[in-house]
Amino acid sequence: MHEYSIVQALIDQCETLAVDNKASAITKVVVKIGQYSGVEPYLLQTAFETFKERTICERAHFVMNVQPLVIVCSDCQRTSILDKPHYTCPECQGIDIRVIDGEDMMLMSLEMED
Repeated sequence: MHEYSIVQALIDQCETLAVDNKASAITKVVVKIGQYSGVEPYLLQTAFETFKERTICERAHFVMNVQPLVIVCSDCQRTSILDKPHYTCPECQGIDIRVIDGEDMMLMSLEMED
């Protein structure tokens, strides 16, 4: 389960940011998870709750914002949200598209206390 290694890297990043900001605790962690990032939100939540014990994130509330797949069509220049990973433009059926969101995971914000 790669969610465990993702959470370990996330907690490491949180600890680094807390030290850089002279914080004693992190109370909230907000991440954006692309719907097609390959990360399972339920497993990520479970892993975070398991691994946050005895870390700077021990009291942190974990918030996940799931981002749908967003594309831009090079043919008609439309931006569309896809419900399924069917990589064609829903407007013109063009296949020359570029994914602009929904395939990655990002740390969006932290709330810290002194």
